Amino acid sequence: MSNNEQSTGRKRVLQGKVVSNKPAGGKTVVVEVERRVLHPKYKKFVRSRAKYHAHDENNECNINDEVLIQESRPLSKTKRWVVIENRGSQF
Repeated sequence: MSNNEQSTGRKRVLQGKVVSNKPAGGKTVVVEVERRVLHPKYKKFVRSRAKYHAHDENNECNINDEVLIQESRPLSKTKRWVVIENRGSQF
């Protein structure tokens, strides 16, 4: 393994909002994570969003819930994240 391929052993944790939990019997939720990035030329903060498919083992997440997701091994074709904490809805 070269220096570029070594990992620190830590898994990334992201906070986001549940935007979909479509299949009623399924254990997959779609989480939208929003970042604020400084534009290099215009020096203005721009919001960038990314959607991640995450595994919800207990099927307890609802739409608009704030959740913490953690990186994991591939669980399916698109799922590489696991819900570790459901912080509930802010509304």
